[in-house]
Amino acid sequence: MSRLFSLFNVVSAALLAAAAYAYQEVQRPPQVPAPPRLELEEKRDVKVRVYFSDAQVQTLKPETRTVQVTQENPSTLAQAALNVWASGPQASGALRLVPEGTAAPRVWVRGGHYYVDLPASYQKLRYGTTGDKMLLCTLARTLLETRGQDVTFLVDGQNVDTFGHLDVREPYTRQDCADQ
Repeated sequence: MSRLFSLFNVVSAALLAAAAYAYQEVQRPPQVPAPPRLELEEKRDVKVRVYFSDAQVQTLKPETRTVQVTQENPSTLAQAALNVWASGPQASGALRLVPEGTAAPRVWVRGGHYYVDLPASYQKLRYGTTGDKMLLCTLARTLLETRGQDVTFLVDGQNVDTFGHLDVREPYTRQDCADQ
């Protein structure tokens, strides 16, 4: 009996048991991860006031539109308003300011300040001073309709000194577009 429980036999039996356990673990199929829970956020209808130009590019033409958003925070509402702005007016007598299919500008909100990143294609529109001012003023008035102090314009993510024929080093306020 003394040879049955020798140190060598005990260590060998323990190693055999460990190998059998490891073999079973390796042969077991991997656990299928649980799929993530799909949580659909309910979209709410919110009315926003969007500005376009009249046909003579002299005055602003407001239009109230309904947008669907999942959150009613300033950033989401601002981006939804600019998406509607880029899609163009629905009312007759109002003028679209960017060609159909043109991407909407991106917008960020920091406190009461809006930062609008215009796509590089907007620089190539060549509208002249009046058209450039109308484009920037319709954006500024759309964003500053309910809240905010000013709008800073960037082009393709970069600070620029001019947009077309206009100086955009300083942010636009409601007063900058009051005469439109």
